Order: sequence, then C-alpha cells, then structure tokens
Amino acid sequence: HLATLVKKMRVDRPNAFLLDGGDTWQGSATALWTKGQDMVDACKLLRVNMMSPHWEFTLGAQRVEEIIKKDFAGNVEFLAQNVKTTDFGDPVFKPYVIREQNGIPVAVIGQAFPYTPIANPRYMVPDWTFGIQDDNMQKMVDEVRAKGAKVVVVLSHNGMDVDLKMATRVRGIDAIFGGHTHDGVPQPVVVSNAGGKTLVTNAGSNSKFLGVMDLDVRDGKVVDFKYSLLPVFANMLPADKEMQALIDRIRAPYKAKLEEPLAVTEGLLYRRGNFNGTFDQLICDALIEVKGADIAFSPGFRWGTSILSGQAITREHVMDQTAITYPFTTLTEMTGEFIKTVLEDVCDNLFNPDPYYQQGGDMVRVGGLTYACEPGGKAGSRISDMRLKGQLIDPKKTYKVAGWAPVAEGAKGEPIWEVVETWLKTKKRVSPRRLNLPRLIGLKNNPGMAG
Repeated sequence: HLATLVKKMRVDRPNAFLLDGGDTWQGSATALWTKGQDMVDACKLLRVNMMSPHWEFTLGAQRVEEIIKKDFAGNVEFLAQNVKTTDFGDPVFKPYVIREQNGIPVAVIGQAFPYTPIANPRYMVPDWTFGIQDDNMQKMVDEVRAKGAKVVVVLSHNGMDVDLKMATRVRGIDAIFGGHTHDGVPQPVVVSNAGGKTLVTNAGSNSKFLGVMDLDVRDGKVVDFKYSLLPVFANMLPADKEMQALIDRIRAPYKAKLEEPLAVTEGLLYRRGNFNGTFDQLICDALIEVKGADIAFSPGFRWGTSILSGQAITREHVMDQTAITYPFTTLTEMTGEFIKTVLEDVCDNLFNPDPYYQQGGDMVRVGGLTYACEPGGKAGSRISDMRLKGQLIDPKKTYKVAGWAPVAEGAKGEPIWEVVETWLKTKKRVSPRRLNLPRLIGLKNNPGMAG
C-alpha cells in the first residue's frame, strides 16, 4: 500500500528523493529469520534513495557492512555522519551525499541513533562509536555548503525532541526529517537558530504515513515549503502488485508457521503509550506466570502491530512484538532498592528535561509491581509508592524479577517468543488486559505526557 502511494507521488515528482529514517531491517519474524534481507529487498523495490540507521545495527556490524556492499551499492545510500571507528575516529559510513534535484544541488546528511551502544547491545558494534556529535554535524553542513549545496537536509534517527534541540545548535540545515520516536507530526516545527530557520519533521512509523515536502528554492535559498503528512489507508489504497508479489515470495517458506493460531484475544492488543500497552501487559503477565516471578519488566519498545478483539493471535503477531537478535528471558533476584534504581534510570531516559539525555524508548513496562511516578521530578526521585500485592516494597528485601532483551554479552535464556507462546497456548482465550499504569503525579494539565 505504501508502494502504491509512493508511485502516485512520483508521477508528479519524478526526481523526488525517497528517504528512509531507519528501524527498517528489523521488527518481524521474516526480518529476523532472513537477517533483514526481506526488508532490504523491499527497500530496493521501493527505490529508496537514502537511509539512516538504528535497529539495523542489532544485526551486527558484519551483516550491516555486507548489506551495504552487496545490496545497497548503486541502489541505496546508507548515511551516518556520527558513527566513527573507536581507534582513530575515522568515519565508518558515508556522512552525506550531494545530488542534483531539478537543477538544484541538494545535500542529504545522515544521523544514526546516537545512543545505539546504550539502548542496544554494545558487543554487536564493538569497534564503532556513536553520539550526537553536533560539532561534526556543523562541519558536515559547512562542507556541503562549500561544495555548492543550495539545500541541506538531515535524515535523522535522533528522535523528535533531540532534533528540535539540534536544530537550535547547528546552523545551515534547511530541514530535518526525523525518526526514532514515531511521532506523526502534521506540520514541520520551525526552529530559529544563528543561521536562520530549520524545519523539523517526523513522519510516524510502520508505513502509517508518508511525509512529503516540497521546497521552493530561489536564488540559492529555500524561500517557502509545502508539507503533507499523508496517511496510508490500506482500505483506500490498493496493494502494489510488484510489492505484493515480493512479499508473497518472502513469506511463502514461513507461511504456515507464521499463521498458526495460538489463542484468541477478547480485547484490543496494542503497543505504544509512554508507560504501557496491552500487548506489553500480556508479555509481562506471561513472564510472571511462566517464569515464576513476582515482578516482570518488558522493554519500552515502540514497534509492533495491533490485534482487534475477537481476532486470533498468531505466531506472527507474537514475533511482531518480540523479534530481536537478543531475545533471551531472565529471572533475577533483585532488592527493592535495586528495583527502584532500575525504574529511576529508565524514567530519566524518558523524562530528562534535556533531550540530549533521553537515551532510550518508552518507559519500561512493569507487571506485578504498582508504583507512582512524577515525570517532572528530579532524577532519582521520580518513583515512589512501589507496592507488590498492596504491600510496600522493602528496599532490603529480595524479589524475583523476570525480564527479557538483556544487552549484556553472554546472556542466555529461553527466547521471549517461546515464553509468550507457551502462555498463550495454555490460555486459549485471552481476556482483556488490565493495564498496569503508574499513578502519575504533577501532570494534571499535561495529557500528552500522561498518554
């Protein structure tokens, strides 16, 4: 359906760039089982011109380099100005490309997710360093301007808040096309800086939207723009025949395995929300029951599909929520004090007032444990009133805590999809999940953060 919309846009804009903000090679069963090849082939068929990465790195450095050399050469530019070698600080990837569009030299600078070695396993990219690297971004902007670029855009995986701050600190960027935070922003935010103004956008995720920006360039400067955030409605846009044929070929060897029903849901299952989603709650419930835990933690991942009430939960649906290269489940004894430390640390990653310190996804999902949260509080004092079955958590007492997706090297354990599948098969029918949400403090007039 996205391919159909892209082709429609190209009729009127034959020279337009198609930009991919990353998190593309990961997030489904077939992506995991083919080591991203399914999505790489889809991107090539879609005729993506440039991309910037994040979850791509969880396939490992060697696989990333293999795809760039074997599949992307001559097809897709893989751009990241902020990834360097740990030894000498040399660029690992192309930082930018300059291409002429309708007679105008346009530079596209790539920005990888700056906190990859923190949010994901460091051992998967052991020889590369990341970071926001404002100074180097400014250097790249100045460099492409000196080479004749009249339009400079950044294809970023920083996240919306980080992009907004970066736009105040780096001059000379006309537009930032962002990813990571999955925000469907209807119109660009115009940010003023020392060099003029920068348009900051974010076009959602999972092919829900196609962001289309037309720039009016006169006398070597952007003087105006038109932006549309186009929704991709599958019931209004017919599937592109070429893309559907590719998808069918990719799925064919796995079709029976993917479509096997495991249970039926009696409530809506979804992921997203700052603090929890019903599918995350299901995962936490499964971890507690299957692993014999008191408390469960599930990462605040932002990707995954939704399932309607009355629909069968298939193996594919489970993999849509869990298909990562480090899926191991754990059962650990933690003191109440350490549990609070974990929650405080993740909370600061989400709610630190300085966007440059927001280093992860959404808040860790919690099962079994209830708590209160003050997002506007100071670091280390946002979490309070932690309780298990109504009883206050004892800082010195030890509790059994189940989790998954450990970033430490050498982790072992049953893959999370096996735990969830075991749980679903015993239930057969899954009652509506009751979200375990924290009691929020100080957010009476802030519905966005409370969402």
